[in-house]
Parts: sequence; C-alpha cells; structure tokens
Amino acid sequence: MFLSTFEKQLDAKRRIVVPQEYRATLSADGVFVFPSIRSNCIEGGGQALFDRYGAMADELEFGDELRDSIERNVFGEMQKLSFDTAGRITLPEGLCDQYGIGDWVAVVGLRDRFEIWERDAYRAQRDADRERARTGLADMRVRQRAARLGGGA
Repeated sequence: MFLSTFEKQLDAKRRIVVPQEYRATLSADGVFVFPSIRSNCIEGGGQALFDRYGAMADELEFGDELRDSIERNVFGEMQKLSFDTAGRITLPEGLCDQYGIGDWVAVVGLRDRFEIWERDAYRAQRDADRERARTGLADMRVRQRAARLGGGA
C-alpha cells in the first residue's frame, strides 16, 4: 500500500530515490509508470496496478474507442523502470518534460498507486483537492441526513 507524500529532489540524471515504504510494496523488478489519465502527473505502481488497468480495459468490448484510448494511454505509454542498488529509478525524460518536472517532485501515495508531480503543481492541486473534499463531504452529509429522514437529495 502506498501512503503519505514525500518531497524528493531529482539528481542531474533525473533519478529519484523511491521511498523505502513504497519499495517494500513493489517487487524487486521495479515499477510501472505512465502519464496519468486524470491528473497532470506521472502515475506509478506495481504489478497490481498493471493488472487493474488491464481488467478495466477488458470490461470494454474489443475495438471500443474508450478501450483503445485507455490502452494507448496506459499500456502504450507505460514504461517499466528498474531500481538501482540505491533504490532509485530514473524518470523518463519525456514524462518529465510533459509535466514540467525539474529539480523537485512530490511523490503522493494513493493506496494502490502513487503519483509523481512537479512539487509546486502538486501543492496547488493539494489545496484544490482539500477544498473539493470539504465541500463534497458536507454535501454528502446533507444527502445522507435527508435519506435517513426519508427526504430526497
């Protein structure tokens, strides 16, 4: 399970030390990374994430445009990165350029996967997410209360 957020500095070769907590979850073979479908960041994880996206695509008929789009974005852009002896991976230059990743990144754990963001972009996203979560939870509580009392939303 990937938890917590870590701010890490990349070295000149775009290597990042993967947090020990994350390496324990991943196999010794490395990590899968690809452009996130939902956010402006790199998404990563292990074999379980690879399998999860495969199962999601398999729910759609072969030849379905959405399936093709998911498979192209995830599997067509996916790269398997190996750990070096220091527990580092080298982030692909193209993905770094795509998301403006320079010296500092935020590595964000999301239970079964993690994201790698340009640090300042993540800080802005985190603030927007916090406000969305506050508002969304308040709205959800109102709907739940109304449902318990027999009313509608």
